[in-house]
Amino acid sequence: MKLQALIATVALAVAGAAHAAGEKHDHAHEHKPMHGGVVVEVKDTDYELVAKATTIQLHLRDHGKPADVSKASAKVTLLTGSEKQEVELKPAGDKLEAIGSFKVGPGTKAVAVVTVAGKASTARFTLK
Repeated sequence: MKLQALIATVALAVAGAAHAAGEKHDHAHEHKPMHGGVVVEVKDTDYELVAKATTIQLHLRDHGKPADVSKASAKVTLLTGSEKQEVELKPAGDKLEAIGSFKVGPGTKAVAVVTVAGKASTARFTLK
């Protein structure tokens, strides 16, 4: 049963779907937003995207604990309707962040390419 759950989780992550609220997991941690954003899991790391008109933040958690992002970077591509915006995120304390002017809202799609210790991962989000 755990293998089926793992395969389903990987399939959901690859498809860019966020886990439904209240869904039961075999994992020891939960995938709930801790900063008011949207959470997806990629390779045992939770990525939480908080997208506002003036700030884009990406929080990484490894097994429920904040991941070290001091040497990480990310590039987020925002797709709102027919508009596309690319944003570079830099370490800011325990998160990756960019400050500026962003067109975001419900339905905005975001693709984050995150590089930690030279390894890149991709996380896909749909804002609520």
